Amino acid sequence: MSKNKPKKNKQLQVELSEDKADGNYSNFTVISHSNAEFVIDFARIVPGVKKANVKSRIIMTPTHAKTLLYTLKENISRYEAQHGEIKLPENKLPFEGNPPKPQGTA
Repeated sequence: MSKNKPKKNKQLQVELSEDKADGNYSNFTVISHSNAEFVIDFARIVPGVKKANVKSRIIMTPTHAKTLLYTLKENISRYEAQHGEIKLPENKLPFEGNPPKPQGTA
C-alpha cells in the first residue's frame, strides 16, 4: 500500500428544494438556550406593528451554534473586505429591556 495515495474528495453536497429556495426574510432574532441546545427564532418586525411574527425556528446543539458563530464572523469579515464596514444603527433596539419571549414558549 502506497503512503502517497491521493486523498478522495469528500465534499458535502447540499440540496435546496424549490419550496425553501425563496427563503424567509428576517429583521429580528430571539435566541435562547438550555444545557443541550440553542433555539434561534427568526422573525419579521413591521413598522407600526407591536408584534413580531416568527418565520422560522432553528434548533441546534451548542457545538453547532458555536460553529455558526465562527462561520458567520468569517463571512462578515469577507463581506466587509469586499463591500466596506457594516454600520450598526446608533438608535435603540425596537424593545426596551429584555427581548420579548415568543408566544407558546415557557
